[in-house]
Amino acid sequence: MTTTFFLVRHAAHDRVGTVLCGRMPGVTLGEEGKAQARALAERLAQEDIACIRTSPLERAVETAAPIAHRLGKPAEPCDDITEIDFGSWSGLALGELSDDPHWHMWNRSRNTSRPPNGETMREAQLRIVRAMDRLRTPHAEKAVVLVSHGDVIKAALLHHLGMPIDSYGRIEISPASISTVVVGDWGAKVIRMNEVVA
Repeated sequence: MTTTFFLVRHAAHDRVGTVLCGRMPGVTLGEEGKAQARALAERLAQEDIACIRTSPLERAVETAAPIAHRLGKPAEPCDDITEIDFGSWSGLALGELSDDPHWHMWNRSRNTSRPPNGETMREAQLRIVRAMDRLRTPHAEKAVVLVSHGDVIKAALLHHLGMPIDSYGRIEISPASISTVVVGDWGAKVIRMNEVVA
């Protein structure tokens, strides 16, 4: 018995690549992101989706909304797939972090370092893997969409590939991309990574 997971990174917003948004409120999709979300909905309409879960952050909810509408299924919020808690770094421009030695340590060793007042990438990995394990049995032989965030999706993929968290830089997860993982009692197989549809 297997369950297929479509791990969807939220669509683009105007701060991607310039601000470490983390869990800050008010980060919403721009016009490009809204178009990407509609394209994701059309792509996922080709699959037999049993349920949709979304990070509760606005950019993820806005990405999940057209998918839910197109599939005729609710997009239910799931705290376990929300963004990494970047603590005191949330909302800072990436340029502001360039002189912070803790920022450099975080990017050298995600497995052991922690943003100030935040969580480790390992803790985020445990959250999303727990969510996948919880959804697997009730949706056996079906597919589940999880609308989440780049580093959290990377953490899930690294777990299922049996790779260390510090290999996160070897994986690219673009906005509005889909990575597909099949999970069963025998383990897991990554079928597709960073499929960009728009």
